[in-house]
Amino acid sequence: MKILVFGTGGVGGYFGGRLASSGENVTFIARGRHLAALQADGLRIESTLGNIHVSPVDATEDPKNAATADLVMIGVKLWDTETAVQTLARVVGPETTVVSFQNGVDAVDILARAFGKAHVIGGIAHIAAVIDRPGVIRHNGTMQRLTFGELDGRRTPRVEKFFAACKNAGIDTVLSDDIQRVIWEKFVFLVGLSGMTTLTRLPIGPVREDPETRALLLKVMREAAAVGRARRVNLAPDAAEKQLEFTDGLPATMIASMLVDLQRGRQLELPWLSGAVARLGEQSGIATPANRFICTALKLHSARRQPVANESG
Repeated sequence: MKILVFGTGGVGGYFGGRLASSGENVTFIARGRHLAALQADGLRIESTLGNIHVSPVDATEDPKNAATADLVMIGVKLWDTETAVQTLARVVGPETTVVSFQNGVDAVDILARAFGKAHVIGGIAHIAAVIDRPGVIRHNGTMQRLTFGELDGRRTPRVEKFFAACKNAGIDTVLSDDIQRVIWEKFVFLVGLSGMTTLTRLPIGPVREDPETRALLLKVMREAAAVGRARRVNLAPDAAEKQLEFTDGLPATMIASMLVDLQRGRQLELPWLSGAVARLGEQSGIATPANRFICTALKLHSARRQPVANESG
């Protein structure tokens, strides 16, 4: 497959690197020092599952330098989504599939408006990975899963082909027949993890162990689930409780990427996480006081505060 990875950060760099290492034709879109390191020395993945060094790699800053892709994987931060779709016209041909592995619940609609719903499949990524230094992705823990599927639940040749490529690359892969539900289930989890670890500046362990912060974590998740059900997403009545149970199984040291962004002085995805719960809740008539509190508490940290030299995507 000709795969274009738009945003070679933790998600795009890790999964794109595994696909490239297995023999897929992968082009990486990156910038700054990260791009320079990729072009000079290839892409390195440091992981407890085994280190990978892909060299040389096809890496560029401008998608117009790449060939028309069979599949485009979008892994940029949420605030860059609109910019990403505006620059992808050159590589999205009549048969190109576009899938977002970003956080949040807005990406599918944005991509469908930009490229047409027929070009889009839904997806989520479960992984803890970051750019450790230019050219190097550090994978924390062992979780590394991609879940994707057609928006109407069909098993089509294009999703079967991508599924086979991911399996061949050693990626834990799930093909879903209800990807919107899966996207929202992850959203419920991520809103809680991101909001509470960033709010407290602590990993998930202390947050889930203290009765009061645990109760707030569950309330944040319940609000997100209630908004999803109000928007006719097929979420179970105990969706929030299930995601809290999943959270209990995570390493106690785990933090959300939003806390990493806060620590590094980067812009936060807050408006697309707890902010989206508040926004969509207001549209649907659902009260979301816990998520509104998180938005208010983190508001002054949400905008970018200083440049980060090795940032990509």
